[in-house]
Amino acid sequence: MLWLLAACSTPKNITYFKDVPDTIKLKEIQQAAYYTPVIQADDILQVSIQTLDPAATTLLNQQTATSGNVTGPSSANTITGYLVDKDGYVVLPLIGKVMVKGKTTDMIRDDIQAKAAEFYKDPVVNVRFANFKVTVLGEVAKPSTYVMPNEKVSLLDAIGMAGDLTIYGKRENVLLIRDKNGTKEFVRFNLNESNLFTSPYFYLHQGDVIYVEPNKAKVSSTDLTQVKRISIMTSILSLLIVAVSRISF
Repeated sequence: MLWLLAACSTPKNITYFKDVPDTIKLKEIQQAAYYTPVIQADDILQVSIQTLDPAATTLLNQQTATSGNVTGPSSANTITGYLVDKDGYVVLPLIGKVMVKGKTTDMIRDDIQAKAAEFYKDPVVNVRFANFKVTVLGEVAKPSTYVMPNEKVSLLDAIGMAGDLTIYGKRENVLLIRDKNGTKEFVRFNLNESNLFTSPYFYLHQGDVIYVEPNKAKVSSTDLTQVKRISIMTSILSLLIVAVSRISF
């Protein structure tokens, strides 16, 4: 019976990008533009400053451990970096307060390098997000919150990190939830079609949530399992009633 339910999920709803020809004919798609994400309050930044003085380099890179808000197989419970405060600043050893809110990591790198150059010769600065995370929920192999290794993360990257959709995942209606200026944006994607590459939401932002809802086969199989459990419990209860009745007589 379960096999019959699974068979109801037609192949056309399982294959990704079914509108791309399966021949050697070339199909080109204009990919969505990528915009470097800007830093917001409560982000955590990893800042590395290298100088010609080893002692100064050690002092400049004493980053604090910020714990707690990230889980999942690809992340640690403790993140090392500088927390952006509610006013948009980070405080760096020897450098002091630096305004980072609303800027990109490249812009911050230049700002910090200019400040460090006032005290040290030829400093080399690197800045990146320490908690650029997205959450993938629903019908995927490994639903969780994932810390990404870089800032340029696409919808497919996140799905890949979550182990891809299960056979029960509804590929034609994947939901993206995004916080934007105090409101929630909801965007739907159809993984069966290649035009998702042109969507301005193809590249993810920090804190995005992706939800893959179950298809009809999964819902039906879940309902059937529930009915089966109830039937078994009812049968057991009936047997107990019969047994008690025979003992009584």
